[in-house]
Amino acid sequence: MTTARISGTVWAALGIVYLVWGSTYLGIRIVVETMPPFLSAGARFVVAGLLLAALLAWRHGPGVLRVTRAQLASAAVVGVLLLVGGNGLVVLAETTVPSGLAALLIAVVPAWVVVLRTAFGERPGPAAYAGVVFGLAGLALLSLPGLSGDVRIGGVLTVVAATLMWSVGSFSSSRIPMPRNPFTASAYEMLAGGVGCALVGLGRGEQRGLDLAEVSARSWTALAYLVVFGSLVAFTAYAWLLQTAPISLVATYAYVNPVVAVLLGWLVLDERLTWPIALGGAVVVAGVWLIVRAERRPAPATALALPADGGTAPRDPGAEAPPATTVGGPGPGTDRR
Repeated sequence: MTTARISGTVWAALGIVYLVWGSTYLGIRIVVETMPPFLSAGARFVVAGLLLAALLAWRHGPGVLRVTRAQLASAAVVGVLLLVGGNGLVVLAETTVPSGLAALLIAVVPAWVVVLRTAFGERPGPAAYAGVVFGLAGLALLSLPGLSGDVRIGGVLTVVAATLMWSVGSFSSSRIPMPRNPFTASAYEMLAGGVGCALVGLGRGEQRGLDLAEVSARSWTALAYLVVFGSLVAFTAYAWLLQTAPISLVATYAYVNPVVAVLLGWLVLDERLTWPIALGGAVVVAGVWLIVRAERRPAPATALALPADGGTAPRDPGAEAPPATTVGGPGPGTDRR
């Protein structure tokens, strides 16, 4: 790859992933101002999944969506883990947790993935283990009652649970029979996750008292942004980067996204940036940086992974549902980053 290409198209695509996926936490926070969490997440992923499936069928023919029963079942399981357990819990948590803090808590996903890999006999190496120590230390700082300001500990623990679900989904997606085409896998994952979120929302009674006329224009706008930009535009840019750019460069989104989310939360929603949040966030980001450095060897892009989302990377729970690599977290669209 030429230097000109890296500084041009590749950097433009990387910038989209940095900014758009970093902004999805802000988008989620605005959506839940007037929309129920799981029902809004369900609508987001079902619409995004249908749009992605339609685009795939239009560009490559309906055959691109053909999968085996085992592949469909695997995609559904991963979609539920990532988008109901991962992203859905993040959306629920952001009804009480600031978007920037949620993004920093989610950044610990790569550390959980390293733990899971170790449990299954892999040896990521000393740098990765050092990253785990940093990541969990930062998570402890961010989770200590009282240190993060007027944030309910229940919301913080909900995000932590989301990171665990996201990590399990990302880790599992590289070990079960997923659709060969990562875009096809992502479409089915989003559809399964969207239906799952909707069912959870109905089970929670979120439909009671819901009046669509009372939903604010800014919540509708944020939801549309999450579908179009978070799930489709940034997802496409990320998937293209996995095939074009060095994985060590692409993986930098894992520690840039939380910084973008914190800055946007501070600028747009006037979220407080206390010293414990800044310190804990810096420790988490340092841990992610160490893990990313340890994962410099090339990894094939597979179906949705996150988090961050390819070997499968953890996807970002704020993200939609892209292909996985080995670093990333629940967030914006599902990715296999």
